[in-house]
Amino acid sequence: MDKHSENIKILIHNVKDKIGKPVSSRVVAATIESFGIRDIDTDADFGVSNIQDLSIYVYKQLTTAEEHKDSLNLKEREFVENNTDTIQLSDYMVVKAKIFAQYYSLGIFHLLPVVLQIAAIVVFGYSLWTHVHFNHLQSTAVVLGVMIGIITSGGFVQVIGRQASFYWNYHDYAMTKKTINYLLKLGIKSLFIIFSIICFINVFIHIYPFKVLLVVFMYAFFVGTLLLLLAPLHTIKQRWMITVAVILGTLMTVALNKFTTLHIYYTHWIGIAVAIIITKLYLYFFFRNYLKIHPPKANLSIKTSVFIYQNHRYFLYGLFVYFFIFIDRILAWSANTGNQLPFMVYFEKDYELGMDLAILVFLLLAGVLEFSIASFTRFLDITQKLVQFEKPKNFNNELHKLYWQNILVLVISGLLIYIFIYQVMFASWGYKGQFNEDLESISVTVCFLGGTGYFFLAWGMLNTLYLFTLGESQKPLKGIIYAIVINITIGFLLSRFLSFEYSVVGMLIGSLFFMLYTLKNVFFFFKKLDYHYYAAF
Repeated sequence: MDKHSENIKILIHNVKDKIGKPVSSRVVAATIESFGIRDIDTDADFGVSNIQDLSIYVYKQLTTAEEHKDSLNLKEREFVENNTDTIQLSDYMVVKAKIFAQYYSLGIFHLLPVVLQIAAIVVFGYSLWTHVHFNHLQSTAVVLGVMIGIITSGGFVQVIGRQASFYWNYHDYAMTKKTINYLLKLGIKSLFIIFSIICFINVFIHIYPFKVLLVVFMYAFFVGTLLLLLAPLHTIKQRWMITVAVILGTLMTVALNKFTTLHIYYTHWIGIAVAIIITKLYLYFFFRNYLKIHPPKANLSIKTSVFIYQNHRYFLYGLFVYFFIFIDRILAWSANTGNQLPFMVYFEKDYELGMDLAILVFLLLAGVLEFSIASFTRFLDITQKLVQFEKPKNFNNELHKLYWQNILVLVISGLLIYIFIYQVMFASWGYKGQFNEDLESISVTVCFLGGTGYFFLAWGMLNTLYLFTLGESQKPLKGIIYAIVINITIGFLLSRFLSFEYSVVGMLIGSLFFMLYTLKNVFFFFKKLDYHYYAAF
């Protein structure tokens, strides 16, 4: 079979998986365009002059060919296979309990790498990229490097989660691999572009000595590259490998610190490099073996312009969310409140400690976010089977009710997490028991305000996940941009005219705004949920 026939065959399969039996050729055309295929691509890839002619042919095949009779899309087939018995409304609580047990525990389990890093700090005094005995200049360089690595890779991680998942869910594993490799290369190039820009600025505005910048860039490169490589493991359902890579990298760092005289920088870089190499090798062999079992049926290429158009909002959202998270630290570290700072931005231990404790709120809510989105997507399918099509308001109301039930779970979980963090701060087995010193009042204040801010940020990100589920990306992007402006404005004013630790108030107010802004859009979203659902699927 020639290339064009093979590509058309796989396209028919993909269209059927997405929409089932089409109602018109225009629906098919819209579906084909959603795959990133353009008129200028159809002649080379399919031997057809334009999308309209291609969609007419695909429509005829799906509606007249015997092999496609009674076509169901992928989600409909999965529902039939997994739900042989009708699910009654009375079964909702049982199903929800099962989903909660599965996905909350899954979310908590995948926090194991973070838990291991905390344990390593407590036991050994250092982890994959931290060390309790760093001086303030070293801490400044390392933390700035981690910030740059996380922020720069954040947009690419978001796009990997969206675009690679799209191909993975439609069983196009060759395009999944191509997309991941494409974004990895682009992400690493972006890191070097950022380094070049910072160096150029530093020539004219002497922010740091270039020796310090070298340390910053090395940590940024290793941390950013590691995050880029770990992101696909979520997509291909191999998240256990994240724990393996982090454990092995941490063990290497610990061993080098204990049994060699290498500088702590080198032990960190080698440890992170080990995690990077292990992850890269795993991805290579995973896709090599997977593509042997599921060989590609079409040799399609990534169209850069279409790729950018489809994903630019998700990229910017991922970039801005991580930028938002670190704004308050930069403002606090650059506030000259009586003591002359040796550099424009300089590490402040008590503030950083407070925020490190506060971010536990966000991390420990990961399981709730996993559960909420899993239950939402599961009950989208269940509810549309139970509710009559002429009663769309009932469909919308059922899912809206489910949303508030999930928010109740979020709030209860948040309260329990607050109790846990309070114990960490003040119980005999907590911070004082591990480090033989009391927390400063600044750290306690920052932890309380920052933890509240992270709770609202988690709620806002949960709202965003709901909107993303059915393709609404513009509103969350606007919301995080507005939140950044609020964060900078309030944080700057309070840190300069009150005290440096109150830059965290900017983060708190910005997070509250982001939550309320996305909540308002979620309300409108649920009012027209039936429209968004059928438009997306």
